[in-house]
Parts: sequence; structure tokens; C-alpha cells
Amino acid sequence: MNVAIGRRAHEDIVRHARETAPAECCGLLIGTGESIIEAARTNNLASDPDRFEMDPADHIRTRRQARTRRLDVLGFYHSHPRSPAVPSARDRAEAWYPDYLYLIVSLRTDPAEVRLYRLNADGFVELQLDLQGDEQRAMNGERKT
Repeated sequence: MNVAIGRRAHEDIVRHARETAPAECCGLLIGTGESIIEAARTNNLASDPDRFEMDPADHIRTRRQARTRRLDVLGFYHSHPRSPAVPSARDRAEAWYPDYLYLIVSLRTDPAEVRLYRLNADGFVELQLDLQGDEQRAMNGERKT
């Protein structure tokens, strides 16, 4: 299965990861259907720089804002500043939203490695992430407000 991501959302996620390194960053993936239109940053409440804990207030606020714009929260993103962009044992243990998307950005290489997964009953399944130009987003389902 392929999931589209707008270039701006992709760049925002990588920028967020670089700005917070060496700590992990986290946020929400906003869009429609199988198209990620934007990334919404959330505060990382974890005191350990090698993990993330999304601020529940940011999570709820972002969901409400997306809903008012007729968009959906499709999933979540976080960074692995020093390890590959694959779900860690902790990521698997703390993933609570089946059928949602989970994007991981790794900064251990340049350019950053960005990989996408969907959580199902058996665990994480990697998906193909298709980078699209922002002009293509509108043609592929972005709703304007």
C-alpha cells in the first residue's frame, strides 16, 4: 500500500527532528484517506531524550483543529536521532492506535531516513511513502478551508 506525503509535511517533520536532536521529537500526521497533508508538532513530555511522550493537550487540540477543517489525524510521527527509522521494542509496546500510521525519521544518515508503518493486529507493517510536491496535494484530496 502506498501513502502520499506532501513535500512540505515531509520537510517539516525532518526539520522538527533536527531542531530537537539529540532528543526525540513527536507530532501528528494530518490529512485525508491515504494522503498526509501536514505535520502538527506536539510537545514531548518525556524527560529521557531517547523516548517521547506526546502532550495529551496538544493531541486533543490538534484533533479538534483538524476536525474543524474536515481533515483527519491519520497517525503519528517521532524521531530516532541515533538509530534507524524502524520501530523499537518500546515503540511497539507503546503503540495504542491500531490502523493508524506511524512515521519514524532517523537522523543517523544524511539525508534523514523517513519510513512509514501501519499498526495492525500483528504489529507494524511497513508502507511505501510517496513524496509529492505541494501542488499535487490539492489534486489528491486536500480540502481547502
